[in-house]
Amino acid sequence: MSGSASFEGYREHQDVVSTHWLAERLGRPAIAVVDASVSKRLGNDAWVSDRAAFEAGHIPGARFADLVSDFSDPRGRFAFTRPTAARFAAAAGAIGLTNRQQIVVCDNSTGIWAGRLWWLFRAFGHEKVSVLDGGLTAWRAEGGAIERGSSVFERTDFAANERPGFFADKDEVLAIVEGRARGSLVCVLRPQVFAGTEQRYSRPGHIPSSVNLPYVELLGLDNRFLPERALRNALAPLVAGDERVILYCEGGVTAAGTALVLTLLGAGNISVYDGSLSEWSADLSLPMVADCDPSLEPSGSP
Repeated sequence: MSGSASFEGYREHQDVVSTHWLAERLGRPAIAVVDASVSKRLGNDAWVSDRAAFEAGHIPGARFADLVSDFSDPRGRFAFTRPTAARFAAAAGAIGLTNRQQIVVCDNSTGIWAGRLWWLFRAFGHEKVSVLDGGLTAWRAEGGAIERGSSVFERTDFAANERPGFFADKDEVLAIVEGRARGSLVCVLRPQVFAGTEQRYSRPGHIPSSVNLPYVELLGLDNRFLPERALRNALAPLVAGDERVILYCEGGVTAAGTALVLTLLGAGNISVYDGSLSEWSADLSLPMVADCDPSLEPSGSP
């Protein structure tokens, strides 16, 4: 396979690996590939874990992570609410993962689902985790081997301890909006969603004082990330300085994709607003800004 990640060898602990890197190491016990693909259910527009797509074709030896339920809190008010440490550990152990493995996460979309699971692993103390650059799209484009069917692994004991700072809550965001705390608020959804011309949550628009840096603009061919220089140019305002950056989207998923890129670029003090606009827009006491009247067209990612 000839594909190479924009950041291969860039960091001592690789947060992104290439198809070539993975193909050379596939099958080693120390490497665990995890597919976190999610899709929409036809008819009711609900997000569902895409186990069917996984069984139709996945990277050999991969295991499937149910990001909608097992690796989230299904009792949460909003989709993809982060789980407790105990629930996360149980979910990781149920698919046979260990704390000694280098975990490589992928999905069959734009990398946001893999990015979300990557962020969760780091938030719960597992640093040996990477995202496959381009995911299954790039793997297939490079002629990577495909395996079909379900996967079953012996249950393991996985240790997880939540670390502070990875997630922000509504009150922390409001403190920045009201000027009671320092920090930058960044909406990573598409410009139409930021402006309010597309609506998927309770109210259109964005959180006041936030800026729009769309995640989709960080991607190039086969859903791989753009070269480092292009990413630095796109995210320059967030890389320099030590001020806290809180990323948000619709449900804390796409924001994790941008958190991945910022981590690659060496930025620190990054948090994901877990409730994001699903929570913020539903609370009518909180301010929203819309640049123009919404057309009520659905947006495409949480």
